[in-house]
Amino acid sequence: MTIAHTTVKTQDASCPHDKKVNCSNCRLNTICLPISLHLEDIDKLNKIVQRGKPLQKGDHLYSANEPFQSVYAIRSGAVKAINLSENGDEQITGFYLPGEVVGMDGLADNRYINSVIALETSSVCEIPFDRMEELSLQIPNLQRHFFQLMSREINQDQQIITLLSKSSAEERIAALLLSISARNSRRQLAANAFRLPMSRTDIGNHLGLTIETVSRIFTRLQKQTILQVDKKEIFIKDMDQLRQIANGKPQC
Repeated sequence: MTIAHTTVKTQDASCPHDKKVNCSNCRLNTICLPISLHLEDIDKLNKIVQRGKPLQKGDHLYSANEPFQSVYAIRSGAVKAINLSENGDEQITGFYLPGEVVGMDGLADNRYINSVIALETSSVCEIPFDRMEELSLQIPNLQRHFFQLMSREINQDQQIITLLSKSSAEERIAALLLSISARNSRRQLAANAFRLPMSRTDIGNHLGLTIETVSRIFTRLQKQTILQVDKKEIFIKDMDQLRQIANGKPQC
């Protein structure tokens, strides 16, 4: 069985970019919405959600310093969040996959801190924040769920700090792959077989590594039969060994 076949079996046959999808029939609603939300409440939420045409690779969802107006749920594809340093260098601060929410970086100062750019063709659900605040007063479960999303965002930021504090390139790459694996599992997709939406250059930028180092680590992990790599397709053959590397434990 090839990696591609393993990945395809986990995907929904319907087009994930379809604008006709709504909150009640979206395949990601168990991730985005509180489980206890009633159908009539889902209908209220669906009325405020805006679904535009898909973003193409390289398109901006929003840019740093733009006024904060909405949060966005990624419905398909993937995006990256970037921040520019004082000397204009681009730093990738995170990757976001379907079912995850971006835009909360704008809450503190009423302007977005990061720019968010599509890594591939991606569809998003825009949720105007003022309308969401109104709806949260009517639906307490929605407010609680939003706080949980904020908590998850904080945890993810802490994970990035931990990731970048790891001493070796192998540890950083192993930790990133385990993060993507866990997030795929939450979407009920295969945890050990997936396609990386980002380039080796983006991975290196995010982890503070050169593209040559990233490629060398992938090759080494493949030689150790921990991974099977085919361009962007990843098959984790030994999850336990990958966890040991991420935790800084020496190889046997």
